[in-house]
Amino acid sequence: MKMADSQDIEIGSSGSLYQPFFHKDEKQQNSHDNGNLFMVILCTFVAVMGSFEFGSSIGYSSPTQQGIMEELGMSSEEYSMFGSILTIGAMVGSISCGRAADLIGRKGTMKMSSIISIAGWLIIYLSLGPLSLDVGRFLTGYGIGVNSYVVPVFIAEITPTHLRGALLTVHQVAISTGLLVAYTVGAFVSWRTLALTGMIPCAVMILGLYFIPDSPRWLATVGCQAEFNAALQKLRGDTADVSREEAAIEESLVTLQHLPKATVLDLFLERNLRLVIIGVGLMVFQQFSGYNGVVFYANQIFTSAGVPPNVGSILYACLQIIVLSLGAVIIDKAGRRPLLMISASGMLLGSLLTGASFGLKEHALASDMGPMFTIIGIMIYMGSYCLGLGGIPWIVMSEIFPLHIKGIAGSLVTLVSWGGSWVVSFTFSFLMDWNSYGTFLMFAIFCVVAIVFIWKLVPETKGRTLEEIQASME
Repeated sequence: MKMADSQDIEIGSSGSLYQPFFHKDEKQQNSHDNGNLFMVILCTFVAVMGSFEFGSSIGYSSPTQQGIMEELGMSSEEYSMFGSILTIGAMVGSISCGRAADLIGRKGTMKMSSIISIAGWLIIYLSLGPLSLDVGRFLTGYGIGVNSYVVPVFIAEITPTHLRGALLTVHQVAISTGLLVAYTVGAFVSWRTLALTGMIPCAVMILGLYFIPDSPRWLATVGCQAEFNAALQKLRGDTADVSREEAAIEESLVTLQHLPKATVLDLFLERNLRLVIIGVGLMVFQQFSGYNGVVFYANQIFTSAGVPPNVGSILYACLQIIVLSLGAVIIDKAGRRPLLMISASGMLLGSLLTGASFGLKEHALASDMGPMFTIIGIMIYMGSYCLGLGGIPWIVMSEIFPLHIKGIAGSLVTLVSWGGSWVVSFTFSFLMDWNSYGTFLMFAIFCVVAIVFIWKLVPETKGRTLEEIQASME
């Protein structure tokens, strides 16, 4: 359905993405910037408990492998199923997350995912065999599949424009922190005790949700006008002037109300197709540049270089937190596109170094230096991933889709991400057996294509309201 020309002009859809579709009044903008940020920070803290849970769930299988296999008498194949079924659960969660977030709200969806994750952890804690372990792991996977979508969307919708990039990066920092905590705590406690600790962020999230408002944009979409006004005022502070922000959101919703209820087919309409290509494309490059395979193989790489696997995993998790924290500081100044370009370029370099080191090893050249080159290449690769392609695709996804298709498009993008994660994790060991340096050369090619894709198609969204971004993307 084509929007009327008068509406196009009114919301400025013909404007460039690099020009705002209306000029902000500086005084009103400052009133937003200097408002009470306590509630925004509290909301972000509560939401990223889901991200922390994300990292905890991913990290759980590494330090617990020996203990679980010995106590329950599991084979390597049974444990591999236990580890990988998390991704299957996340794929199922990604299918339902968008519709759930549209129907019961961002808060309701986060509460649902936390309850399901707690159930999963409890089943793992009580498990006496492989089947119950797999059921529990599947449920925790479902929870993190939902959180991988709803957490960044919620943060994007509540955050002032000038802080949106930084606070969205906290989502990725919390994932890495959860991963680090799982690795560290798992080195000292039993697998059952570690499962109990996985419930803590879920419980904190459920409790915290009672003290924060839901997304004002979602409240406005479902017609809760009074709650919309109250939530926006609460987020910006009692004395803040929110009239301009209210008007922009309401003006955007007036246009959306003229559109029919979104279906999957709407994603392929001309006005939406570019957005879908950007969102899906970024997730394809995020996964098929090989990160999950590299993480899968990291312990073996550390071992070959003479570094104890537990120490290597902790060092890697610390590197993630440091790089992501740097990204949070600079993302709203440097912008999304430059960091994505730097990230893909760094991953290209890391892939080439790592591939070259495997090539030298295979041909018995520079055998003493090979492991060190491998470690350097892997660390450059992982650090570069964390700076951009690891988290920024989720930020861009949460920013570019209009509210009426955000649920369906977000589910598709999240499914592509988790599906790609499964494919890479599943095939990586086969690829390494086939040709180790050829595998990293293939990842390097994906990085080159990613650089071109980002340069040609991905918009810069820093410093713009969600309504400005979406109107300019028309």
